[in-house]
Amino acid sequence: MSVDYKDLGNRIRALRRQMSLTQEELAEQVGISASFLGHIERGSRVASLETLVGLCNVLKVTPEYLLAASLHLYDAHMPSGMSQVDRNRLSEFLRLAQDTISNWND
Repeated sequence: MSVDYKDLGNRIRALRRQMSLTQEELAEQVGISASFLGHIERGSRVASLETLVGLCNVLKVTPEYLLAASLHLYDAHMPSGMSQVDRNRLSEFLRLAQDTISNWND
């Protein structure tokens, strides 16, 4: 199974824009160059695990959200007209619910 780098980049770009950040601002907060961030958003370069964690922290999302298309977790079940912000919230809610159910059974 492979990572859908284009989807990952699209998610990062959408979140960055929702937060009204430029590529330069986000890149600075994550500790990478704006050029490299542009490549990540286009899906033409691969982010390291450290960079992915940095992006998640700044964008306030889970790695599962950024990698959802590759992991086939939640997006297939999302209503098509839902905003990206609501998708983020629902993905996080579903992840938390899944974690709670898993811990309940332990």
